[in-house]
Amino acid sequence: MPSASEPATVTATPAPRRPVGRIVQAIAVLVLAGAVLLSFPSLAPNPYILSAGIVVLNYAVLSTSWNFVGGFTGYISLGHGALAGLGGYGTALLVTKAGLPSFVALVVAALLVAALAVPIGFAALRVRGASFVIVSIALVLILLLVFQSWASVTGGSRGLVVPRPFPGLLRPEHHRVFYFLFAGLLGLALLAWWLIDRSRFGLGLKAIREDEDKAEALGTPTFAYKLVAFVVSAGFTALAGGLYALWFGDLDPVFQFSILTGSYMVLMALLGGVRHLFGPLVGALVVGIALEYFKVEFGNTPLHLVATALLLALVVLFMPDGVLPAIGALLNRVFRPAQSSIREVTAAQLRDERAAAGGAAGAREPVDAAAATTGGHPQSTEERA
Repeated sequence: MPSASEPATVTATPAPRRPVGRIVQAIAVLVLAGAVLLSFPSLAPNPYILSAGIVVLNYAVLSTSWNFVGGFTGYISLGHGALAGLGGYGTALLVTKAGLPSFVALVVAALLVAALAVPIGFAALRVRGASFVIVSIALVLILLLVFQSWASVTGGSRGLVVPRPFPGLLRPEHHRVFYFLFAGLLGLALLAWWLIDRSRFGLGLKAIREDEDKAEALGTPTFAYKLVAFVVSAGFTALAGGLYALWFGDLDPVFQFSILTGSYMVLMALLGGVRHLFGPLVGALVVGIALEYFKVEFGNTPLHLVATALLLALVVLFMPDGVLPAIGALLNRVFRPAQSSIREVTAAQLRDERAAAGGAAGAREPVDAAAATTGGHPQSTEERA
């Protein structure tokens, strides 16, 4: 019998769970989403709409790649655009200068960027908060200056032309092939994120996100975990940048090393929900489609950025945790009954409830009171005397 100062746990009967039903629902949603994703090239009315779909998929891969760092550790990096630019230029230079096949160059460039992310991570991940954001911005600006000035290798401000990997395809077929390549890369990134989220490594990363000092005090190797997450994120970001270079075929350092690219990644992930597997994907759909629409409506003027900022402000005001968490909370309120919870009461409160209920519990009340006053061990009359 617990003492009066110790809480006794009373467990109400919870509503029965239906894990099989949830798994079936998740599979149905995934199958439906996959069917829509794969059928989009056939439904696109013209090559421009198909190319816009590729841009949205590229944003989805980039924001999911960013979420390996931002979603798991809570570190906000605005410099991931530099990693995408390195992947794009690395792929292009390996094709044009080294003569490697296009997709071999893509994989090699991603591995090189991941290796380069190790010393970058050693320097950047030793600071937190606003300092980390500043370091990530500095990385973008430094690489922009390097690739603009190194004209003999990178083409400088003139840019760099990347040979098409499928020269015999017409433009619509070229778009179609790369649409499926981007979709496959997105599926690979989502699978990696899902596996990490359910691993012991992912648990350590989420502990860093919640309270890094406490996680380190409990024995989590926080710096090593952050570095591994940063390297994995850099590898996927470089793959997205390199695949974009092979698809688009023309690289400009001002565009490739732009702070806006990293800002879009952060915006999309936060918009959809950084703690959700499909949060960055939903954010990419919303922001990517909005950006393409506003660019068509307003041209190259900054008005499309203003319209996107207004969209973000509306979501932040009404869905501060992201679109998917807000939708999930709404569905829980509408379709799921309130479930019983576990509550804690003190031994004295439990004794009073039993006394009020009467019956057998009331008959045991003197024994319970004696046990409570003596730390949980009833005493005999001689002992109390």
